[in-house]
Amino acid sequence: MTGDRTERRRWGIPAAARPFYPVFALAVVHAIAFLAGRGIDGAWLSAWAAATAATSLMFAMRRTPQTPAGKVDRETWRWFGLAAMAWSAGAAVQAISRIVFSRSAVAVSPADLFFLIALGTMTAGFVMPIGLPRSARPWLRYLADTYVCACALFVVAWVAVFDRLYRMSGEGWAQFLIELRYPLLDALLVCGLLPMAVGALRGHRRSAMVAYCALVVLTAADVLYVVGRLNGRGPYGTTADLAHLAGLLLLGAAPWVLRGGHGEVTRRRLVGPGLAPSATAAAAAIFVAGHTLTGAHGLRPVVPIIAGSAVLVVLARLGELVHDNDRLRHAARTSEKHFRALTESINDVVVICGLDGVVEYVSAGAQPSYHYTAEDLLGRSVTDVIHPEDLPKVVAAVRRLFRENNDEVARLACRVRAADGTWLPTECTICRYGSSGGGSADRLLVTVRDFSEQAALQRQVTHLTFHDGLTGLPNRAYFEERAREVVDRSQGTVAVIFVDLDGFTAVNDSIGHAGGDQVLAQAARRLRAGVLADDTVARWGSDEFAVLVENATEVQTVVDLGERIVRMLAGEPYRVGDRSIVLTASVGVAFTEDGIGGLELIRNADVALSRAKDLGGGRVEVFAAKMHADVVRRLELGGELQRALTEQQFTVEFQPVVELGTSRVTGVEALVRWWRDGEFVPPEEFIGTAEESGLMIPLGNWVLREACCQVARWRASGWDIGLSINLRPREIAAPRFVESVATALDDSGLCPKMLTLEVEEEVLVDGGDELIARLSALRDLGVRLAIDDFGTGYASLAFLRQLPVDVIKIDPSFVAGLGRDETLTLLTRTIVRVGRDLGLSVVAEGIERPEQLELLKEMGCPRGQGFLVARPMAAQGVEALVRTNPRGEASIPLHGSALSAG
Repeated sequence: MTGDRTERRRWGIPAAARPFYPVFALAVVHAIAFLAGRGIDGAWLSAWAAATAATSLMFAMRRTPQTPAGKVDRETWRWFGLAAMAWSAGAAVQAISRIVFSRSAVAVSPADLFFLIALGTMTAGFVMPIGLPRSARPWLRYLADTYVCACALFVVAWVAVFDRLYRMSGEGWAQFLIELRYPLLDALLVCGLLPMAVGALRGHRRSAMVAYCALVVLTAADVLYVVGRLNGRGPYGTTADLAHLAGLLLLGAAPWVLRGGHGEVTRRRLVGPGLAPSATAAAAAIFVAGHTLTGAHGLRPVVPIIAGSAVLVVLARLGELVHDNDRLRHAARTSEKHFRALTESINDVVVICGLDGVVEYVSAGAQPSYHYTAEDLLGRSVTDVIHPEDLPKVVAAVRRLFRENNDEVARLACRVRAADGTWLPTECTICRYGSSGGGSADRLLVTVRDFSEQAALQRQVTHLTFHDGLTGLPNRAYFEERAREVVDRSQGTVAVIFVDLDGFTAVNDSIGHAGGDQVLAQAARRLRAGVLADDTVARWGSDEFAVLVENATEVQTVVDLGERIVRMLAGEPYRVGDRSIVLTASVGVAFTEDGIGGLELIRNADVALSRAKDLGGGRVEVFAAKMHADVVRRLELGGELQRALTEQQFTVEFQPVVELGTSRVTGVEALVRWWRDGEFVPPEEFIGTAEESGLMIPLGNWVLREACCQVARWRASGWDIGLSINLRPREIAAPRFVESVATALDDSGLCPKMLTLEVEEEVLVDGGDELIARLSALRDLGVRLAIDDFGTGYASLAFLRQLPVDVIKIDPSFVAGLGRDETLTLLTRTIVRVGRDLGLSVVAEGIERPEQLELLKEMGCPRGQGFLVARPMAAQGVEALVRTNPRGEASIPLHGSALSAG
C-alpha cells in the first residue's frame, strides 16, 4: 500500500490507469519496431496511438463519478476521446489511401475530413470547462490577441522555413496554402486555446496543460510532416511520425494526471492570453529584423501584409487599453469619492494607515465617538491609542494578513483610548488596502466601531441574569455558582445559611403581592445589614434567602449569626402603608464536610431549614446527617406508597363506636392500614408522607369507597350501624371532593345520614370561607360532620354554634386524665354538658381504663371508643363479634375490663 502511494506521488498516475499500462507498452514497442526496421507505416502507428488514447479517455470518462465536479471532467474526456477516435479514423483512411495510390503523395484526401473533426472536437474539450462570455467586448479582445499571436507565429515560421520552401516548390499561392493548411490551423488553435488551458479550474489545470502540450506536439508533428513533403523527402518522415505518436499518447495520458480532491465546480470565465501575444510579436519582430540585417533574401509580400494587419490590431488593442485605463482611473476617482462620502456618513471610524501604523486618513466619526479631530490623529501611530494588553493580538492579526497574502478580513475586539483618557471597548475590522498610486495593497483599512453601549447593555443583562429585580440581591443561579467556586477553592470551613419567613403566604393573601414585595424588600435590607461585607446574601426564591459564609472560623459563630438573623427579622414589625406585620423566621445552617461540593452544601442547608419549619418555625437548626436520611426515606416512602396504591397493599380496619349506657355498637370508624410486603407500617409513618406527595387524595377516596361498601352490606343484612371517616386537609381542599363523596354514596347505596366525616378542629377554625362552604355542601347531601380531637385549644366552646357540625369527639388527652387530673376531668364534664345543651352528639375517644369508662357514664357521655371497648379490626372480626352476641345484636358487653373488646 505504501509503495502504491509513493508511486502515485512520484509520477502523478493513479492506480486507475494500471489497466492501460500494457496498451501503452505495446504502443512503445511498435514505435521501437518502426524505428528499427520501418516495417510499420507511420499512418498505422498514428491510428494505433490515437485508438489507444481514445480508449484511455473513454475509460476515464466512465470512471469519473457523477458529481458536480465530475460532470466537467466527463464532458472534457468525452470530447477529447471523440477527437482521438476521429484522429484514429483519419490515420487509418490515410494509410489505406497510400496503399490504394501506391504510396504516392496525396495532397488532399478523405482523411482530412477526420483530422478536421479531430481538431474541432479537441477544441470543444478545452472550451467545455470555461464559462464563455456573453458580451461582445471580451470576445473582441480574445480574437484580437489570438490573431496577433498567430500572425507572429506565422511570420516567424515563414521567415525561418516556409519562405525557402515556397521558392523551392515553384507552386502557386493556392497550392502552397493547401500544403500549409494544418500548420496554419494548428497555429490558430495553439494561440487560441492557451487562455482556456491556463484558465481551467484549479483541479483540472494540470490535465488541461497536458492536453495543451499534446496539441503543441501534434502541431510540431504537422510542421515536420509538411516540411518533409516540401523538401521532397516523402511524407513519412520518422520524426513527424514519432511526434504524432508522442502527441497522441500524451493526450491519452491527460486524465491520469488530474489532481484529485478538488471541490471547485464553478466554470471560470474566459481570460486573455496575457503577455503571450506581446511576447510572440516581439520575438517575431526581432527575428524579422535579424533576418533583414543578415542580408537574406527579401521578404515576400505576405509577411508585410500579415505583419501590418497584426500591427493594426495591436494599435486597436492599445487604443482600447488606453480607453479602459481612463475608464478605470475615472472609476477609481469616483470610488474614492464615494468611499470618502461613505466614511463621513457612517458612525464607525474609518482609518487608513501605512504598515508602520502611521495614520494617513481618519473619518469624521472619530469626533463624536472618541472626541478626536482629524488633526489629532493624522501623522500619529495607531499604537498610541490601542490598549497595551490588546496591542499584541492586533499586530499578530496584521502580520497574518500579509504573511498569508490573502484578501481576508481580520475582526477582533480591542480597547481604544478616547481623548479624555478613558478606554472604550471596540470592534475593529482590518483589511489590506491598495496604495494611492494604484499599486499593491501596502496599506491598512481599519474600521472601528464603538461598543460602549453594547458593553453596558451586556453588563446590565448579566446583572439582571444573576440578580433579583425586587431586592437587588444576587439570585439563585449566582449563589449556586458562587458556592461551587468557594467550596472548591477554600481550605477552611464554609457555611450556608437558609432563611425563610414563617407565614409569609398569609401576608400575600391578606395585603396582596405588592405588599408582600415590600415586606421582602425590608427583610432583604435587614439581612444584608446583619452579615459581614464578605458574606454573600442572595434571594433563593419567594420568601427564602441564603447566606454564604466564606470564612467560618468557628461553628458556634455561624450558629450565633443564624440566631441573630432570626431576632433581626422578627424583632420589629414590617411596615406596609399604615399596617404593621409581625413575622418570624426559620433558619437552617449547614457546614462543609469532606467529599461534598457547593450544591450538596446548599441542599443540606435546605434540609435543615425544612427541619426548623417542621418544628414550628422561629428557630435555628443545624444540619445533621440524620436529617438527610429522613428526607431520603420520605422520598423513598412516597415511591413505595404509589406502588402500594397500584398493587392494593392497603386494607381498611374498623373500630367500633358504642353507646356507653347500653353497650350497643352504633357505628364504626374506618382506619387505613398498610401491609408492606407482609409487614405492618404504622399510620403515623406514612400518612404525613402521603399528604406531602399528593397521594392522600386517591388513598382517601379508596378508603371512602371501600368503607361505604362494607357498611352498606352490613346494613343490608339488618345491622343498624353508621360509618365515621377521618378527613385530612388535603382531601377537603381537593377540587372535586364533594362530588367524590356523593359518588361513593351512590355507588355503595349507603344512606348519606349514616356517614359521618370527621374534621380536625384546627382545620375548621383556620379553613376559611371556602372550607366552610364545602362542609355545608356535604351537609346538604345529608352527611353528618364531626369535630375530631375537640378540646385541644383551637376553638372556644362559644365557637361551636357557628360551626356546621353534628358531632364532637373529645380528644384522647382529656380522657386520659379522667380520675387523675381534676382539671381535665372538669373540662371533660364541661364539654359533655355543652354538647348536650347544643344538641350535638358527644363521643369520647381513647377509653383504655375502667375508671375512665365509669366516669364518662357518670357524666352522661353518650358514646365512646377505645382499646377498652374494642381495638380496630378487620371486617370479619366485626362480623364475628356481632355473631357471638347472645342476643344476636350489634352490641359489646362492657364489664369494666378491657375484654373483651378484642
